[in-house]
Amino acid sequence: MNRPFSGESGDGLPHPGAAAGGGGAPRIGVAVVDADQATRSRLAMQLGNGTVAFGSIGELAASLTGAPVVAVLGPSFVDTAELTTAEQLLAARREVGAIMVTDELSTEVLQRALRAGVKDVLQAPVDSTQFDAAVQRVANALVAAPVATTSIGGDGLGDGELGRVIMVFSTKGGSGKSVIASNLSVLLAQRSEKPVVLVDADLQFGDVAVMLKLSPQHTIVDAVSALDRLDAQFLRQLLTEHEPEKLLVLPAPLEPAFADQIGASEMVRIVETLRTFAGFVVIDTPAYFNDVVLGLIEVSDDVLLVAGMDIPNIKNVKIGLQTLRLLNTPMEKLRLILNRANSKVRLDVAEVERTLGVQADSLIPSDIVVPQSVNRGEPVVSAAPKSSVTKAFEQLADLFLPIQAKKRRR
Repeated sequence: MNRPFSGESGDGLPHPGAAAGGGGAPRIGVAVVDADQATRSRLAMQLGNGTVAFGSIGELAASLTGAPVVAVLGPSFVDTAELTTAEQLLAARREVGAIMVTDELSTEVLQRALRAGVKDVLQAPVDSTQFDAAVQRVANALVAAPVATTSIGGDGLGDGELGRVIMVFSTKGGSGKSVIASNLSVLLAQRSEKPVVLVDADLQFGDVAVMLKLSPQHTIVDAVSALDRLDAQFLRQLLTEHEPEKLLVLPAPLEPAFADQIGASEMVRIVETLRTFAGFVVIDTPAYFNDVVLGLIEVSDDVLLVAGMDIPNIKNVKIGLQTLRLLNTPMEKLRLILNRANSKVRLDVAEVERTLGVQADSLIPSDIVVPQSVNRGEPVVSAAPKSSVTKAFEQLADLFLPIQAKKRRR
């Protein structure tokens, strides 16, 4: 058998989870590299049979044959000198992709690793499922890299066309904007040929990660901390993937205090970078005007203004519309979304439209499946695909996908 490399703890076989598949596709080897023997043996055992362990980058480099290899760098690579050695190898040998496991994950460690060319950084102890998924992602990128000559990170991105930015906003809390943003994003991710990114810009109390049952390794804070060297490939590594739909998520900070570190210019820079490789960037925002919200309104192609079917909600939305007009916001980018539009609250849709002076673009009905899905951490469009509320979300998604289809035909 043609073995990609040999080492101290394995027979050189590719890791089963990282194999590229049949049909003559290249086989991906997996190597664990760390100066400490106990650490590299533990990581190799966790990854399973076929994983090979090396004590240094030099030993790994001497065993490379040109076949694709995923290198798992252990905690010893937190040391700057060790990481520099790894960076040199990654720059010289494009068939090698790396992830790093560290005992303590900090923003500084993350920045240094990603700048060195490491694709992902995980904190020990690493869950085995998460570990295998990280190795698989890097393996897939290595297989795709030779044919994806115009891509960023092997994802088939970077064709020069900017993605569409959709902002979901309301002037009243509890209107359901986060539910709308997350479900719209899921539908767009299911249908779009390009990646779809959901950004949680509610910097103090964002709950998109909770609603999608995610445990993010990175948040917006990590992106802002590296803003001086931010690019598409770096930012792509900070996104958390919602596996069923391949939706990419940039979560809000884990602590409200971090919100003070993030201003309008930083958020706009992040969104502008995301749209260079994403087909759609959907932004969930807080329920009030501030510098960040105003900056995002400026760069958004569409602003979905969400209103609930109650008098205080309608009153606040009307004030919000007046504010947007005073700010010279183009009215053509505004789309009114009436949530819980079938609620028996003695408010007629036509009456609400007359009060606001805007016609509703989408009516989202009230349905018990919505709070049930939120409590389970599952998008309602996935949990109840035949429900009336899912059909309404699909009609909302239809407002944007035809625009994207026209661009592709051109």
